Amino acid sequence: MINKRLLIKTLLAHNDENSFYDKKRFIDIGHKEGKAKFLKHVCALSNSNPANRSYIVVGVEDANNEITGVDFFDDSKIQNLVNAYLDAPPRIAYENVQFPNLPEGKVVGLVTIRSSGRLCSLRKNIWKYYGGMVFFREGSISKPRKDNLELADVNSEVVARIEQHARNNIELTLDGVIDFINIRHADLPSFYRVFKEQFVVCWAGNRKVVREHEYFSRVDIELINEQVKLFYSALDEVAISFDADSFNIVEYVYLGLENQKHYYPLEKVAIRFQENGDYQIESDLVFEPPQYDRKTLHHILNACTAIWAKLSRGIPLTPAEERDLPQIPSLLLICYLNGFEKSRDELLAARSWLKTRHEASYISLKESLRILRKVRYN
Repeated sequence: MINKRLLIKTLLAHNDENSFYDKKRFIDIGHKEGKAKFLKHVCALSNSNPANRSYIVVGVEDANNEITGVDFFDDSKIQNLVNAYLDAPPRIAYENVQFPNLPEGKVVGLVTIRSSGRLCSLRKNIWKYYGGMVFFREGSISKPRKDNLELADVNSEVVARIEQHARNNIELTLDGVIDFINIRHADLPSFYRVFKEQFVVCWAGNRKVVREHEYFSRVDIELINEQVKLFYSALDEVAISFDADSFNIVEYVYLGLENQKHYYPLEKVAIRFQENGDYQIESDLVFEPPQYDRKTLHHILNACTAIWAKLSRGIPLTPAEERDLPQIPSLLLICYLNGFEKSRDELLAARSWLKTRHEASYISLKESLRILRKVRYN
């Protein structure tokens, strides 16, 4: 079992970017250009490593390897993007890896790519890349190639050595449990559960019981053996259950207009552990968004747009607008879920300048974008 934090440290310490490893400050798959560049690197790494895993580390400065971290990113639908745009797509996973020196909610992203063993290529046009293009790694660069398209295994031995150095042990596991419960979440009720005598899952959150059902808010769930954050949310609530073989999460989102807000189940996630030291994560989107009168939503959208415009121009808000500001991201999300495509653009446009100006609104914005991303990938 590989400790993903050790793996990232080993990659950063001993290897410049090469034909099996790349690093990024961030990835942006919310726009065509960002999707295209991400797909290019996945295609190139897959073709350059047909017999071993390759990696992209996200949240690291390219010049000096400084670990700056990125926001928690739900990877459950990223394989859909790869399957939609690549022929002979690799298996791909995005994991959120906890580093102790990062601020709360920040992680390092680890993209793991495993080739299908066949030549991977673009299936259709995206941005400035054309369907049929094939990419390979040349040193640290992903480049298109028109000739010499044979797959060659040149990295298996070195990747195997790196992964062996990152194997977990009982000391690292115990330290991880103690750090999770006593240090990082000393202010929250914390729990742990051992599965199949080797997997340790820890979770923390504010606990409450409603009609004999238990829910958690401010939730953090981590697979300690691999230092992988399985779930993180500053706002939404989850229900947790488990048996001898699985750990199950149902995520709820709190949506609505004014005093009509309710909790809606968003997604069910099951982590199933096996006797052979492997596990699978299965997710199922169960979201049925609330529907409202279109005239009402049109009025709300115009009001939200006006407030965004005032903020972007540096115009002071009225006291009432200041109070409404943290609610705007969820209102725009409701508009999008009711068919107002423009509201998605409003959410994305607000991200860059809201980040440094209004913390509560920015947290709400990130949560709305996370839900939006899940819905769009489905």
